[in-house]
Amino acid sequence: MAEAATEAKLHVVPALNDMFDIQTVRVTATQIHPPLIIYVMLIGLALASALLAGYQSAGEKDFDWLHKIGFAGIVALTFYVIIDIEYPRLGWVRLDAIDQQLVDVRAGMR
Repeated sequence: MAEAATEAKLHVVPALNDMFDIQTVRVTATQIHPPLIIYVMLIGLALASALLAGYQSAGEKDFDWLHKIGFAGIVALTFYVIIDIEYPRLGWVRLDAIDQQLVDVRAGMR
């Protein structure tokens, strides 16, 4: 009987260790973000593209509001989506369903 308990421990302990390790990896991955220079360069790219678009359209006789507003909206939306994906618990992109699955699994272990 004691041999069966020892054999069970040999199977359970590595599985528990793997479970704790993957949780640590998951938490660490959600806390690591790109360096500040990435965000600065993203803002710089948006400003540079706006400068070039404005410079190109400076010689036009008529002012096309649709293109100007469309360009500004697309650049702003792209920037927002990139930041929103980086911080998935704060904006439109949510991980609530995944979090609920983890809560359910944890509740099932008790």
